[in-house]
Amino acid sequence: MSLTHPAALAWLALAVPIVIFYILKIRLRRVPVSTILFWQQIFEEKQPRSLWQHLRHLLSLLVQLALLALLVFALAEPFFPWEAVDARRLVLVVDNSASMRATDVAPSRFEQARDLARRYIDRLRPHDEMALVAAGTQPRVVCGLAAHKRTLRQALDAIELSDGPTRVAEAVELARRLVSGGENGRVVVLTDGCFDGAAALSEAKDVELAAVGSPAANVGITRFQVRRSLLDPIGYEILAEVQNASAEPAECRMELDLDENVVDVVPLALKPGEVWTHVFEKTSAEGGVLKARIEHDDALACDNLAWALLPRRELLPVTLVTDGNLFLEKVFEANPLVKLTVVKKPPAQITPGTITVLHRQVPERLPNGPVWAIDPAGTCDRWQVGEKLENPIVTTQDKDSPLMAHVRLDNVLMPEARKLTFSGPPKVLVGAVTGEPLYAYLERAAGNVLVLSVNLDQGDLPLRTAFPIMATNALAWFAGHRGELRESLASGAIAEVELPAGGASSVTTPAAKNSLLLAPSGKRRPLPAGLTKTTIGPLDECGLWQIVRANDDAPPPPEKPALELACNLANRQESDVRTPEALLEKQTPVTVAAGFFLRPIWFYLIVFAWLLAAVEWYLYQRRWIS
Repeated sequence: MSLTHPAALAWLALAVPIVIFYILKIRLRRVPVSTILFWQQIFEEKQPRSLWQHLRHLLSLLVQLALLALLVFALAEPFFPWEAVDARRLVLVVDNSASMRATDVAPSRFEQARDLARRYIDRLRPHDEMALVAAGTQPRVVCGLAAHKRTLRQALDAIELSDGPTRVAEAVELARRLVSGGENGRVVVLTDGCFDGAAALSEAKDVELAAVGSPAANVGITRFQVRRSLLDPIGYEILAEVQNASAEPAECRMELDLDENVVDVVPLALKPGEVWTHVFEKTSAEGGVLKARIEHDDALACDNLAWALLPRRELLPVTLVTDGNLFLEKVFEANPLVKLTVVKKPPAQITPGTITVLHRQVPERLPNGPVWAIDPAGTCDRWQVGEKLENPIVTTQDKDSPLMAHVRLDNVLMPEARKLTFSGPPKVLVGAVTGEPLYAYLERAAGNVLVLSVNLDQGDLPLRTAFPIMATNALAWFAGHRGELRESLASGAIAEVELPAGGASSVTTPAAKNSLLLAPSGKRRPLPAGLTKTTIGPLDECGLWQIVRANDDAPPPPEKPALELACNLANRQESDVRTPEALLEKQTPVTVAAGFFLRPIWFYLIVFAWLLAAVEWYLYQRRWIS
């Protein structure tokens, strides 16, 4: 046996005063009495036995010396050599990903894993060290190597569940770095095994995989997105994907809501392992929050709901300058998002934000703001009009440009177009065989300019669907493509966002300079002040995340948030909560502890010291009673 603090043995010198006080005789105090008749009678009846009296006092001395020795050795912290040689470094990797929310085991897989972790902590031996690593969205060290069990339990209780994907492989690598350099290092992974590489990880020599859960079935939404239609100005498309992660068929129904108003209900009959995908086409100019809900009783609830954000469509003011072209008027009037004004001459003043469409009439200087010139008949500051082009043949078309989405002009009859010489190089969208641009745009600080040099009165372009689509693309392009797509993020994602400059409400006091990120659960995260863009995340909760403005000493205002982000589980692997049966069959009991001592030796010395103190108390009482 060895001692941690050999210098503590110096306290054994206290045995000297104990012995000295023992051999000192107590000087009796003389007290005069009237007679000793009664004392003599008691002395004759209770005459002590000198040998027992002597032994009893000697036993008391030995007990006191033993008590001192136990306390001194406890201070020296003795230990067996094998304890130091076999001291272990253990790292518990706790999986706190979304699949650990499954309730196929009571109360949940995560709580079962936490109970198992407590058993590992309780079975730590003296000189053993343990660390805790969370393997959720971002692997992190919750508690470094420590031997204090209370500290480890508190760190374990501080681990929270997330809705993000598991990162067990990365967490194991982090754990291996913690135990590197130690002879008895070991990594224990507490997980349900619902990730790639679980079987290979269980075969690793330095890793012990403790699986929780069961082969539970689950039906979940694995993808949910919405975007504005490229053809219908107020239409939108919903992409939904549902997975049946089980070996049995499942029947359920999916309900789609837009701002709590039901837009569709779809019954589903899914085969074992089937992934169902469908695109819904709906119309709404108002936009709002789309929610998909699956009514199915299964082990995992967080993938039965999904959210998406449909941006609102704003009205576009359009001023059409024409001598009278009913076709153009009807094209713009057919667009429900257009607020059309028809004039015969270019207005002297253009309202900011207005899109100006010039049919043939072109002023010497183009007005500020977005301008679309159709069949321009005059020269302006951006081009010069040349001779007419007879029967131009389309040979080039920029298919990657959003202005040409779903548009083909190579099969359209165009008998006449105008030759334009631009003051600067244009971006050609459609070109003729002679190299002349038929459809092009110019970038300028005052507003982009779109030019179509084709004569609409001749040819069949007005009779094709290509022109209304071109008009829709042009309006969306002038509007900056705002509101086309607000992508729903997968849980655990990191996003770059623009911070609000003036706040979510109309109040723009100097104090309102802080931005807050509100999680779906209500947790608040302050965002950096004074920045226009920042990176937020990981978004480890499913639901709607919000960015709001708030004063320094006041809660965020109840008005509409400046920015919302939809976050869904959207992970087939996390939705498949079937714990591999091979891992469950290989389950091993908790084997961290070894030997007879789960507590340090000084603990048992203190216990024996208390027992000896009780013996000495008993002997002391017997002396005084006698």
